[in-house]
Amino acid sequence: MDAAQLVALAVAARERAYAPYSRFAVGAVVLTDDGRTFTGCNVENASYGLTVCAERVAVFSAVAAGARRVVATAVVSAAGASMCGACRQVVSEFAAPDAPVHLAKADGSFRTRTVAELLPEAFGPGRLAEGREG
Repeated sequence: MDAAQLVALAVAARERAYAPYSRFAVGAVVLTDDGRTFTGCNVENASYGLTVCAERVAVFSAVAAGARRVVATAVVSAAGASMCGACRQVVSEFAAPDAPVHLAKADGSFRTRTVAELLPEAFGPGRLAEGREG
């Protein structure tokens, strides 16, 4: 599946966003190493801290379906905003540093970065061993 196809899926997912407070609708899709795609949209809540970003919905849906490796991600917002820090960390847990992340506008135009470009020096599973004694 190419970048444009992933962006199209994320554009469609954005249409399902529940964003009555911010009016900042976001759609996302992840492609897993077995060829499946999982979409997500942001879901806001009147208790703002309970809001969930589209990217995390997509990744968590993939994990819930048994996927463990994300090979590409696309995120769509009106102006092509990048992922927040929490979403960058979640994506980095399941994607290689060189995995592409397509950051798209609602019209489908996009730019591509890698996970490592969005989150240099990511905190990953290997870092947990650094703090252990013995």
